[in-house]
Amino acid sequence: MNVVILQPSYIPWRGYFDQIRRADLFIFYDDVQYDKHGWRNRNQIKTAQGKQWLTIPVHSKGVTEGIPIKDVKIDWSKPWAKNHLKALTFAYTKTPHFADYIPWLDSVFARRDETLADFTVWLTIEITRKLGFAHTQFMRSSEIAGIDGQKTDRLIQILNHVGATHYVSGPSARDYIEDHKFSAAGITLEYMEYNYANYSQLYPPFDPYVTILDLMFIAGNTSIDYITSTLGSA
Repeated sequence: MNVVILQPSYIPWRGYFDQIRRADLFIFYDDVQYDKHGWRNRNQIKTAQGKQWLTIPVHSKGVTEGIPIKDVKIDWSKPWAKNHLKALTFAYTKTPHFADYIPWLDSVFARRDETLADFTVWLTIEITRKLGFAHTQFMRSSEIAGIDGQKTDRLIQILNHVGATHYVSGPSARDYIEDHKFSAAGITLEYMEYNYANYSQLYPPFDPYVTILDLMFIAGNTSIDYITSTLGSA
C-alpha cells in the first residue's frame, strides 16, 4: 500500500495533489508542531500585479508556539473568508472555468470551522475529489494512538500502524529522512520529482508554485492532465 504523510496546508500547489494522487492512503500530519511562517494557513495566487498571499488569520499571540497543527484556531474576528473570495474573483474572473466553480467557492468560504486543520483538511479532500482522484483514502495522524519518537522513527511507526509497504516523500525530506530505517522496516521509499508541464496562466511569466486553484480555473476538468504529465508531454 502506497502511503503519503504530509502536514495539512491551505489550497496547496499541484505537487501536493500529485502526492495525493500517488497514495492509496494519505495521512494529514496534524499532530506535529505548527510552523508559524509555513504553508499551513496561507498560499499564493497570481494577479495582474504579481503574486498575492491569501492568509487565514489564526490566534497566534503566545498561542501557536509549540502547539500541534490540529489545535490552532482560526481568528474569525477578521473577514478573511470574504476577502479571499473577493481576491480570487478579482484575479480569476476572466479565466475559462472560474464561473464553473463559483457555487462551490461560495460554499467553501461560507464555512465557519473553529480550527485551521478542520478547514484545510476538508478543503484539500474537496479539491482532490474535484480533480478526480477518487481512489485515495484519507486520515489524520492524530487519529492514531500510541505514536511517539521523532522524525524518521515516528514516520515509520505511523506507516507500520497502517500497513504501508511503500512511502512517497517530497524531495526536501532527503535532508532528514534516514533511508536505512525504511529498508529495515520493509518499506520502500520514493522521493517525488516535480517536473510538470506548463499551462497557459492568465498572467505570465509562468509560475508553477501557486495554489492548485490557479490551474483549476484555467484547465477545469482537464487539470488532472497537468498533474500526471511532465514537461514537454502535454
